[in-house]
Amino acid sequence: MSIYTIGDLHLSLGTDKPMDIFPGWDGYLQKLEDNWRRLVRDGDTVVVPGDISWAMGLPASLADFTFIHQLPGKKILLKGNHDYWWTTKNKMDNFLAEHGLDSISILSNNSFLVEGVNICGSRSWFFEDQSENDAKIRNREIGRLNLSLQSAVPGHEIIAFLHYPPLYRDFLSQETVDLLRQYGVKRCYYGHIHSKGIQYAFNGVYDGIDFQLVSCDGVGFCPVLVQE
Repeated sequence: MSIYTIGDLHLSLGTDKPMDIFPGWDGYLQKLEDNWRRLVRDGDTVVVPGDISWAMGLPASLADFTFIHQLPGKKILLKGNHDYWWTTKNKMDNFLAEHGLDSISILSNNSFLVEGVNICGSRSWFFEDQSENDAKIRNREIGRLNLSLQSAVPGHEIIAFLHYPPLYRDFLSQETVDLLRQYGVKRCYYGHIHSKGIQYAFNGVYDGIDFQLVSCDGVGFCPVLVQE
């Protein structure tokens, strides 16, 4: 079975936040569903690294989660900067179970062993903002990523998924890169970057790690194959 990834779905089926108003997003929901169904099979896994739903709380996210659930494959979701519905893992797990959304799992301070590889990750945070508050959030996110990496099953490759890119234009989160290297990570997929910013996204190898942008519009609303 295969592993895919695609980030920044920005679903708004339960709230009034249409993405079609943005350049390149016209008809994106149908494109996403068509591409997903064309590639992903029921036994496959799709990792979604953040910005999943515009809902402001779990109840309003139900329509978006239902849409995700009815797509083929198992889904692993992690937090993005616009996931305001995000709460404690226990509450999210209970919400998903209550509504029978058993194809969806939450990645938060944990990891998943899928097809012989560890799926780890966290939201991460802005690294270009040097305010004291942002520094605190960055340190907390580094801690969360560390918890996820620590939970990986030894002897199996770790693949990292982040919402924010560790590298972008002239900015670098060396702390994030160093942590990934500490755990032997060779592949890292990230989202967050859209529109004109995509041209500046880093896709390639830095410090021994292969980084790839997988935001929806960055990959043509098509899930990216991680492993067959």
